[in-house]
Amino acid sequence: MICSLCLCSVGGSSRGRRQRKGEDVVHPLKVTLEDLYLGRSKKLSLSRNVICSKCSGKGSKSGASMKCSGCQGSGMKVSIRQLGPGMIQQMQHACNECRGTGESISDKDRCPQCKGEKVVPEKKVLEVVVEKGMQNNQKITFPGEADEAVFTGDIVFVLQQKEHPRFKRKGDDLFVEHTLSLTEALCGFQFVITHLDGRQLLIKSLPGEVVKPDSFKAVNDEGMPMYRKPFLKGKLYIHFTEMRRKQQAQNEAYDEDDEMPGGAQRVQCAQQ
Repeated sequence: MICSLCLCSVGGSSRGRRQRKGEDVVHPLKVTLEDLYLGRSKKLSLSRNVICSKCSGKGSKSGASMKCSGCQGSGMKVSIRQLGPGMIQQMQHACNECRGTGESISDKDRCPQCKGEKVVPEKKVLEVVVEKGMQNNQKITFPGEADEAVFTGDIVFVLQQKEHPRFKRKGDDLFVEHTLSLTEALCGFQFVITHLDGRQLLIKSLPGEVVKPDSFKAVNDEGMPMYRKPFLKGKLYIHFTEMRRKQQAQNEAYDEDDEMPGGAQRVQCAQQ
């Protein structure tokens, strides 16, 4: 799957007095818990600005430029705002005439390829590898892939995990809820959980085990893979919740043919 992204140029001074790294471009990347469990590769199509090859980033045919008359070559303008009696606010912002470059190019001398912009758009496809065990908000960085500058910035993808309908993650551990009836809690249980990779896990109680409400059962090595240690895994915790008495009574009413004298509740464990 190829998604389309647009990297917008943030802009900045290109006056040459002080060279600085271009702006990093940060994008959120939605992933599922299955993606983080199994690992996944995604191809993302993006557009970025690269230095014009025809004018070598000068913006003009002759390679010359003039000092912007609007900002006197500083690339910045200062505006003053009256806030109240004796109170003023001074704000500095990029010059709107030269867009912060401090230079102006005559229309006749503009580069025919970049139209004086000094950069041209370029399409590129990046393959983002989501490794097993990565965390929510973890960053995947592509150095030097942002808008081209003297020192080109990075493209950074920040993982954003979608909420899973059943599993919850805490570090390298997974949590899942399961509701038990009173009979199952007292007499034993056996059920299947479909894991994130599609495997069927058989979960059953030990002989004679009584499960209390709001208790947990840990299954070793069935949690999340550890980042860059995919053969090591955390634990899977099963959180047992007790079925409401009203709900349990409704469910058991279909299975009971005989009634206990006086309407007493009947819990009978099968012989093991």
